[in-house]
Amino acid sequence: MVAEVIINSVAKELNKTFDYIIPKALAQDVKIGARVFVPFGKTKTPKIEEGFVINIKNSSSFANKEIIKVEDIILTEDNISLAKLMARRYFCNISDCIKLMLPPGNASKNVEKRVKEKTGNFVYLKRDIDEIEFLIETEKIKSEKHIKILRFLEENDGVYISDLEVILDISRAIIKTLEKNGHIEIIEEKIERNPFTRRKINPDKPLKLTAEQQTAYKKIDCNSFGEYLIYGITGSGKTEIYLQLIENILKEGKTAMVLVPEISLTPQMVDRFSNRFGDVIAILHSRLSIGERFDEWQKIKIR
Repeated sequence: MVAEVIINSVAKELNKTFDYIIPKALAQDVKIGARVFVPFGKTKTPKIEEGFVINIKNSSSFANKEIIKVEDIILTEDNISLAKLMARRYFCNISDCIKLMLPPGNASKNVEKRVKEKTGNFVYLKRDIDEIEFLIETEKIKSEKHIKILRFLEENDGVYISDLEVILDISRAIIKTLEKNGHIEIIEEKIERNPFTRRKINPDKPLKLTAEQQTAYKKIDCNSFGEYLIYGITGSGKTEIYLQLIENILKEGKTAMVLVPEISLTPQMVDRFSNRFGDVIAILHSRLSIGERFDEWQKIKIR
C-alpha cells in the first residue's frame, strides 16, 4: 500500500503530494488524515519532514521511501476533502488549510512546543473508610499528620495533590509515606482548563413563549437548510427562541453552534446556555489562553 503525503510547508513548490510506501508495521495506523514523519529529499541522508496523508492507494511507481512514524490521527477524510476545496478556492497550500483544522496550539512542526492535555496528580483513599478508622483506633496509624490527611480524604476523596499540601499545610514527603504504606494512591488525571469552571449553574426551564415568540418559533424549520431573521429590540426574548430551538436539536442527538457578535457578551450568554443545558457547552474565542482553547476544541470534537 502507498500513501499520498503532502509535506507541511508554506513553499508553493511543495503544494503537491509525494508517494510513500506504508510499511507493514504501520499498516493499521496509516489512514487518511494521519500526521506522519517521512524522509524527504534526494540526499543520502534525507531530512525528516512532517506531512499529512491525504490519500491511500494500492501502488505507485514513484514510491521508493517508507513512512517512518505515524504521529497522530486527528483529521478525518471530510477534513482533508474540505482542505482541498479551500486550497482550490483560495489559491493557497493544502497544508495551510489542513493546519486550520488542527487543535489550537498544534500547528507547530516542533512537537515539543505543541499544546498537550494538562494533567495532575490526585490523591485517593486506597482502603475503605472503616478500615482506615480501625487502623487509627488500634494505633496502627499514629502520626497526627497522617490521620489529618486520611480524615480529610474521607470527606474529600480525589484531591489535587498541590491543593492538599496547601489546605493541610503538609509536605509531599508525608503524602508519599502514606502512599508507600498502601493507605492512599496517587493517580495522574486530566485537568480541564475551563475558563468558566468557577461559574455557578442555576438550572432553569423553558419559558412560556409570547404570541410573537410563538410565531417566530413555528416558522423556523431546523430540519432543513434555511435562513431566518428574528427581529426584536434588546430584551424582547430572541434568546429564549434560540434556546428552545436548540433544545429540540439536542433531543435529536444533533449539535448546535451559536455565534456571538462580541466577546464581551460571552459571559452572559454562557450563563443563559449553561443554566438551560448544563455543562455540555464549549466556548471558543481569542481571549482564551491557548491551553483553554485546546481543551474546548477537544470537548467539541468529542461531542
